[in-house]
Amino acid sequence: MEGSSESNSRGLNTSGVSEFLPAERIIADRSKSLSHIGYVRSLLGSHKEDNLRADDDINVRALKCEDVSLRQWLDNPERSVDAFECFHVFRQIVEIVNAAHSQGIVVHNVRPSCFVMSSFNRVSFIESASDSGSDEERAKDTTTTTTTTTRKSQEIGGSRKEEYQEEKQPFPMKEILAMEMSWYTSPEEDTGSHSGCASDVYRLGVLLFELFCPVSSREEKSRTMSSLKHRVLPPQILLKWPKEASFCLWLLHPEPSFRPSMSELLKSEFINEPRESLEEREAAIELRERIEEQELLLEFLFLIQQRKQETADKLRDTVSLLSSDIDQVLKRQLSLKQKGNDVLSFLVSRKRIRQGAEGVATEENEDNIVDDTLDSTLLESSRLMRNFKKLESVYFATRYRQIKAAASFKPLARYSSALSSDGKSSVSNLTQPSRDHMNDSRQGGWIDPFLEGLCKYLTFSKLRVKADLKQGDLLNSANLVCAIGFDRDGELFATAGVNKKIKIFECESIIKDGRDIHYPVVELASRSKLSGVCWNSYIKSQIASCNFEGVVQVWDVTRGQLVTEMKEHEKRVWSIDISTADPTLLASGSDDGSVKLWSINQGVSIGTIKTKANVCCVQFPSDSGRSLAFGSADHRVYYYDLRNPKLPLCTMIGHTKTVSYVRFVDSSTLVSSSTDNTLKLWDLSMSVSGVNEAPVHSFMGHTNVKNFVGLSVSDGYIATGSETNEVYVYHKAFPMPVLSYKFKTVDPVSGLEVDDPSQFISSVCWRGQSSTLVAANSTGNIKILEMV
Repeated sequence: MEGSSESNSRGLNTSGVSEFLPAERIIADRSKSLSHIGYVRSLLGSHKEDNLRADDDINVRALKCEDVSLRQWLDNPERSVDAFECFHVFRQIVEIVNAAHSQGIVVHNVRPSCFVMSSFNRVSFIESASDSGSDEERAKDTTTTTTTTTRKSQEIGGSRKEEYQEEKQPFPMKEILAMEMSWYTSPEEDTGSHSGCASDVYRLGVLLFELFCPVSSREEKSRTMSSLKHRVLPPQILLKWPKEASFCLWLLHPEPSFRPSMSELLKSEFINEPRESLEEREAAIELRERIEEQELLLEFLFLIQQRKQETADKLRDTVSLLSSDIDQVLKRQLSLKQKGNDVLSFLVSRKRIRQGAEGVATEENEDNIVDDTLDSTLLESSRLMRNFKKLESVYFATRYRQIKAAASFKPLARYSSALSSDGKSSVSNLTQPSRDHMNDSRQGGWIDPFLEGLCKYLTFSKLRVKADLKQGDLLNSANLVCAIGFDRDGELFATAGVNKKIKIFECESIIKDGRDIHYPVVELASRSKLSGVCWNSYIKSQIASCNFEGVVQVWDVTRGQLVTEMKEHEKRVWSIDISTADPTLLASGSDDGSVKLWSINQGVSIGTIKTKANVCCVQFPSDSGRSLAFGSADHRVYYYDLRNPKLPLCTMIGHTKTVSYVRFVDSSTLVSSSTDNTLKLWDLSMSVSGVNEAPVHSFMGHTNVKNFVGLSVSDGYIATGSETNEVYVYHKAFPMPVLSYKFKTVDPVSGLEVDDPSQFISSVCWRGQSSTLVAANSTGNIKILEMV
């Protein structure tokens, strides 16, 4: 292992180079005589062959950037005492001092500021001070050197974080270095006696104490070191490190003659006590890390095995579910074939009694039917395979919903949800209910709805243009159609928009007559731009409209006259709807944040629902006049029981932008459209505490981020517009588009097709429960389309 990693784990700060003495300061003054320690340096260098090797830990060298001062390391407030680490440092300094003493040289500067530590806590001696200088001169020289190093580190690193780091340290370096001189001065030196080898031994005792007694504050440091002068040790070191404390007191004896010599010190039991070597410790650490790595790999493999086993269990349960469903479908198919034999025999007998000419024609027709069936099958197969993943997802979602419903008859504590927490279907999440319930849930209850959706999804292959509605005012720039509506019989349809006109057209005449220009059978003029229209399902000639001025109007189409005008909204009215169950009841939604209920006969409002945001759309269910749904600019859909209009019966949350349209698919299901690029299908029976945050499907494929693009529902098919100038058709059973048709844009000058990104579909409407729909775009281009 690299020693740097171990050093870091001990709180060593390798960025502390600002506190060291630079290499160029090793010799304090070349004009002075060679100092005592300078002589030691030269001696150690000149006798490497006799005493030291170049690669020994005991060395005297220039400072390197990766080194850290022993003084800084000792004063690190985050340092914890590691006995092996401290002894390793102490042993190296003892050997450096012994090397000097063996040559008869007194080191003097056995102080932490004169040593640095490199990788693996290897200690090196770096300080050289003039022997003739006083302690004050040496302190001044050391302090100046430290500041010089700080500025030098700024030049090397270029980092403002290193600027005057002594100000940021818990122990300011200048003051600590000055106090260090006093701490490491032996008693005989204090009395003015000559400094000898015993003085170096005393300094080793002070250093040993500092290694094993870290302090966290400057005041505590000063107090502890002052007590050490009187050989008074803190209680914690006496209790925790008794051997080290005893050895330290021996080295700190006030009488130099009672202190051990370096040879005695090296032969002492404390120094020679068996300890693991640095190499052994590094090997042990490396071995431990390798074991931990193997454990990590083993844990990873176990996790993979667990997840794959869970996947295998889910797959096994899924295959079992599919096998059961296949058996059910095969049984149904066999039953239908048996019932169909009689019908087939009857049809064959009818064909045989036809006339010869008819027979020939029939044979030709039969051949054509076979060919068409083959083509249809291939086409359906292609579409099925293209959307296979989505169809598969819908199938499993349908099955799990049914199994969950079957399991809900048992106590909830015994069964978990059929869907996992991440939203993905999971068969293994289902605990096994009783065999009877499981068999019931696996009967053909799910087959009919899914099969109906699949057949309807595959029944039609494209949208075909039946007719183009060509108007005489196509050059009028204000031709945006905001709303389209069919009357109760599907014979007439009305368009309304920013041209302030309601135009009534006869659908069949437009389809059959290939005229250059089509004129409306009735045209009703309004004072303001129109935003919506709605026919009365009971009174064929009655139609209602709303406009940008907040006015709701009721018209008589036969007479071409305004019947009623209601002016209670304060801002633009976006949407109106007349109840099918109660044809005298009308609802309107406005930018003023209100939904108003109107009596058409009385011409006044009979109720108001106030909201905090703009109301963009309103819709009655087809079978009731006592319920109402509306969409709002607060991204939510609200469903109210009009008998209690204070609180919504259900709030549907899921859209991320304004809800522009809502339409009932049936009495308990509705679809909403939003400018978040989605349609969402909601099951009103799935609300919990009046809130539904889980739509059955989110239909995606069209583009809608800014405009109102229309929404219409017929027999499970959902039509909507797109800002790509396309009409999209979905089916309620599947979240992907069934069909789409793009409006072509023709340049009026060149007659060529061009792509105009500004155009979008602005309104769509089904013709009753048929496969025909009318769509209009933002330029007033209206087409009658049919699914084929």
